[in-house]
Amino acid sequence: MLTSLTLLTFPMSLPAQWMMRTFGAALPRRQWEKKERRPLHCSPPQPHQQTRTPGMLRVLPKAGKLAVDRGWAINVGGGFHHCSSDRGGGFCAYADITLTIKFLFDRVEGISRATIIDLDAHQGNGYERDFLDDRRVFIMDVYNPYIYPGDGYAKGAIKRKVELDWGTEDLEYLQKVELHSDGALNEVRPDILIYNAGTDILDGDPLGGLSISPQGIVKRDEIVFSAARRRGIPILMVTSGGYQKKTARIIADSILNLHQQGLIGAEVEEGEGSSSLMTSLMCSSSGCVGSTFTAV
Repeated sequence: MLTSLTLLTFPMSLPAQWMMRTFGAALPRRQWEKKERRPLHCSPPQPHQQTRTPGMLRVLPKAGKLAVDRGWAINVGGGFHHCSSDRGGGFCAYADITLTIKFLFDRVEGISRATIIDLDAHQGNGYERDFLDDRRVFIMDVYNPYIYPGDGYAKGAIKRKVELDWGTEDLEYLQKVELHSDGALNEVRPDILIYNAGTDILDGDPLGGLSISPQGIVKRDEIVFSAARRRGIPILMVTSGGYQKKTARIIADSILNLHQQGLIGAEVEEGEGSSSLMTSLMCSSSGCVGSTFTAV
């Protein structure tokens, strides 16, 4: 039984020059300058460094590299899919999906094609605007078209678009997820799959307008991971939107199920009191740190 989840981070500092060239418009310039007041989620500058990439921006690119190296990774805090490289929106302050893909293309050997499967209830218009004319990125988006953002221009980037009716329930939803996930990965075989696993599809969510059960969300994640793992495609999952207190429990249950189904690997510590451990990433207000929580 999986009794604990270990969230690990790595002290990787992405070069500020690369960040500014690739992504500089996504944040006010003062966040990159040493002498300016730094926001809460940025790591303090190190004595040997003139600049240091804000901690929150280091996490998802590193998670992407981890997914490439070991086949999977889960970032329990990412998925800001309404933010593009030049503007924020919809509770999303920085374009972590865009940044991750561009980092992998630029810095990780053998990564030249990416697929995004976005199963948040809302259209992922931020990264869609960023990759509108980029043929290296295949986008599948399954969403409620009657809610925010209704970005018709960004829809031009979607290669496989699935628009859902108000109140869509488990049976129809899961059939569509399985059909189109397989179809997307058969149409183009990517070097990395970014899976935006929003839980705002949950019945009763005040912003999603859909009616998926907790069990449906767990099964949805299993379907996507199964599709990726059968094909040997590295997968990075981000948890994105979800606006009910019980969504945290559902995410935990889903990760446990992925482990139980053998879809994510485990590191087993030998000896008394050993437990199976899963590796993921997080960032705290003081920068990137390691921590452990127990699943109950």
